[in-house]
Order: sequence, then C-alpha cells, then structure tokens
Amino acid sequence: MGDLSNLPFPRQSPRTLADDGDALKFCTTCAFSQACLDEGMDKAALMDLHVLVEHVGPLHAGEHIFREGDPFEAIAAVRAGTVKTYLVDRDGHEHVLGFHLPGEVIGLNAIDGETYPCNAVALDTVMLCRFSFPKIATLASRLPGLQRQLFRLLSRDIGRAALLAGDWSADQRMAAFLIGMSRRLAARGFSPDRFQLTMARTDIANYLRLAPETVSRVLKRLQDDGLLRIDRREVELLERKPLEALAAAVLRD
Repeated sequence: MGDLSNLPFPRQSPRTLADDGDALKFCTTCAFSQACLDEGMDKAALMDLHVLVEHVGPLHAGEHIFREGDPFEAIAAVRAGTVKTYLVDRDGHEHVLGFHLPGEVIGLNAIDGETYPCNAVALDTVMLCRFSFPKIATLASRLPGLQRQLFRLLSRDIGRAALLAGDWSADQRMAAFLIGMSRRLAARGFSPDRFQLTMARTDIANYLRLAPETVSRVLKRLQDDGLLRIDRREVELLERKPLEALAAAVLRD
C-alpha cells in the first residue's frame, strides 16, 4: 500500500529498543524482571544460580530464529525489533500466528513438546535474550513468582490467539490490532500513539483473516475519518476513543 497521507511526521517514531540495564538492574523490557525482583532477586542473584541470559543477534529481516520441528531447548524474549510466528499448511499456504514485540516471549507454545510447533522469523533487525528452558524451569520451581509469570505469559499468548476467532467486522479487527499494538508497546515504556508497523500489509491481512485490499481500504477510511495518520509504515493514533470503541468487542474491554 502506498502513502496514505501527504503530511510527514514531525519526527521519526522512536526505535523500540531496550537498554541493557546494569550490573543489578534488568533491561527495560525484560519479560521476567518484575517476577524476579518480586522474589528479591537481582541480576547478581541470578548470576549465582547460573541462569544468565544469552544475548542473541542482531538477526536481520528474513532470518529464522527457529523453524517448525526444530528441537525445543529455549524460550527467547524479544529485546529489539519484531518477530513473526507462522505455520505453513500442507498446500504451502502461510498462516500468521502473531507478531512479537520487545519484552514479549517466543517459544512458549513448545513447552508441552520436544520440538517447536511453528516458525519464528525476524521482520526487521531483531535482538533476543535467550533463556535455557531447563534452567529457567528449575529456577521457577523454587520461585513461585517466576512460575506465576511463566503461566501469565502462556495465558496471554492463548488469549491473543483466541481474540480473532469471532465474527468481527474488518473495522473492528483492524482497530483491535492497532489498539492492541499500542497497549503492548505502552506496557514496555514505548509511545502508545506513534509507532511503526514493521510487518507487511499482507502479513497483517493474513493475521486478521482479511484480504490485503481490505486492510488497505480500512486503513485509508480510518485515516480519512481523522482517527489515525499513516505514512508508509509509520502510524499515529489521533483519536483513541473511537478506535477503542471499535476494538472493545474484540479485545473484550
């Protein structure tokens, strides 16, 4: 889809990149930091237990983090960039399962098996924190707070997968997608109103179970109505309340 607005953004959207923390503090988007801190554990304590995270990357657009059928050894938290998870059916058709932002975890759906049940690919420049699952599972058995966080992350993944199963309109699906992205970024300290859609329009359409031309048409209509502004992959939410009202049924607000 081409430009939907002739008005450029006054400044570039901030890059969704976490800092590295320091010797005691976790990076800003760490998926497990709050659970560990609630247990009175800082980085030094985790170091003593030999569960240091492994920093992986940069991975570039198109590089796979894992593929369906690969042995399951670790889960990974996205530190920067966006990761797409997807399946390919027997007829060779791709089915997008989700988009994972900084602070979110990939690989959780492999916990009940020995292999990854889907593919994960970088959509832009991606940095990861890799956690050995046997080590983090051992630690979680000693720390109820960490165990609860793992369950919470699993529950969140399941909830997102079920959101689009209803008979929603194209406008509702798109509004839910945008508001959902906004809230997820805000939870990690990024701007809730100005961000990049790093995924292709065809990927968004696949994920929302819409035709690509429908996605383009809905985005243009929302912009014409003054609810948002789009310039290539940059999006700015101008009127949140109408968008939230559209999204409410899908997001079960």
